[in-house]
Amino acid sequence: MRGLSTIERDAVDKAHAAPMLGQVETWAAINSGTRNLPGLATMAGLLGDAFAALPGEITLVEPTPVDSVATDGVVSSIEHGKHLHLVVRPEAPVRMLFTGHMDTVYPVDHAFQSLQWLDDGRLNGPGVADMKGGLAVMLAALQAVEASPLATRIGYDVVINSDEETGSFSSAPLLASAAHGKIAALTYEPALADGTLAGARGGTGNFSIIVRGRSAHAGRNPEDGRNALVAAADIAVRLSKVRGPRLAVNPARIEGGGPNNVVPDLAILRINFRPATLDDIARAQSHIDSAVAMVTAEHDVRIEVHGSFNRPPKPIDDGAARLFDLVKASGSDLGLDIAWKATGGVCDGNNIAAAGVPVVDTMGVRGGAIHSTDEFMIPDSLPERAALSAVTILRIAEGRL
Repeated sequence: MRGLSTIERDAVDKAHAAPMLGQVETWAAINSGTRNLPGLATMAGLLGDAFAALPGEITLVEPTPVDSVATDGVVSSIEHGKHLHLVVRPEAPVRMLFTGHMDTVYPVDHAFQSLQWLDDGRLNGPGVADMKGGLAVMLAALQAVEASPLATRIGYDVVINSDEETGSFSSAPLLASAAHGKIAALTYEPALADGTLAGARGGTGNFSIIVRGRSAHAGRNPEDGRNALVAAADIAVRLSKVRGPRLAVNPARIEGGGPNNVVPDLAILRINFRPATLDDIARAQSHIDSAVAMVTAEHDVRIEVHGSFNRPPKPIDDGAARLFDLVKASGSDLGLDIAWKATGGVCDGNNIAAAGVPVVDTMGVRGGAIHSTDEFMIPDSLPERAALSAVTILRIAEGRL
């Protein structure tokens, strides 16, 4: 750590001393699946208490209404948990954004509810890596920065949302607003087990396409029917043919149908797109529009398209490259070899980059097997990654970005 200043060494010592492991064990013991509103409320309360150690004002923000298409084709609003928003020194000359999420992918009735220590020293448990470990790292780093004489030079927002795992639909406006005017952002998704960070990310779009036909007897008068299931399948086949290296297309499910002797009058196609660039989003949207128009005409059905490209691609532009270089240099001075690679996954880093703010979005713990019962966190990475964040933030406060 010979490249660190005295101020940075003090911050590293404070980050290392933070009670992160205990926080992770407490937080991961609480089921906070995206649809578990009581669990999310409990997590929001605990996080509010923990982050109250920082200066500034904490608010619990009401979620933006989000529509959902049910299996019967009814469109209704679904409930989400509140989002935590902390604002510190908004008048400071340098302003940053720090984001994380309190929700996990494990619903309240999921079998994976408890923590266990593995023989190799890893901690296995729901959300330990994704991302309750990351939240502990974020808090420890910010507390270390607040204890530094450079603290007054930097202001920041912290956003911890409750719906990242389902696309951040109800928190997207809050993320966009909080990103405004920021020089850089750090998000606390987990790094890979070897410490590799995510670099460029593709985008994503999720759609529910409702097809309404006309029922009829399958034997007596099938010609009077309009088969919604066949029309939905036709859309799925047409769109799957446009996939390629820069646009992944995944027709994931068709819902609908009924008895064998009835022409089905309702079907819902659930489909996901993964565009590599903004141009690929435009191309995908054009293909959706074209497929819907042709199937409507050929099958004599009515079609409604619900959904959007909610997370644009996140390229490594000049600003992001400079931020990555700063993180890498900070890591080097801490004895860490920081590398990154492109990934097909998406996260709130996509939203932040779309707002024009450079972001590194895997500043959390080292871990792996996320979204499975094998999810694990490497405990030694808690102080390691908290120190990495603290040094990076202090250097941005000094104007070194």
